[in-house]
Amino acid sequence: MQYVKASKAQLLEFFSENQDWSSNEGKLYREFIFNDFVSAFGFMSQVALIAERANHHPEWSNVYKKVTIYLTTHEVGGISNKDFKLANEINTIIQ
Repeated sequence: MQYVKASKAQLLEFFSENQDWSSNEGKLYREFIFNDFVSAFGFMSQVALIAERANHHPEWSNVYKKVTIYLTTHEVGGISNKDFKLANEINTIIQ
């Protein structure tokens, strides 16, 4: 499937509907704080399964109870619908 870099209008619409996400370094960005390391790692495991099925892997890090996620589509050199979809699936996990 061919992906296209998101327009400014698409980005603004996504951010208006997903206020916990922002743009950082030209990528979708969100930080999550959990109660402890086990909860943070469990969340990452859930995201990893979804990302693997989608063949779309986040750039992320974990320090103790904090998980930082960056989403970008390397094929288009920025954010695409592929990132919006994964972000929405991550939102579902966290709810």
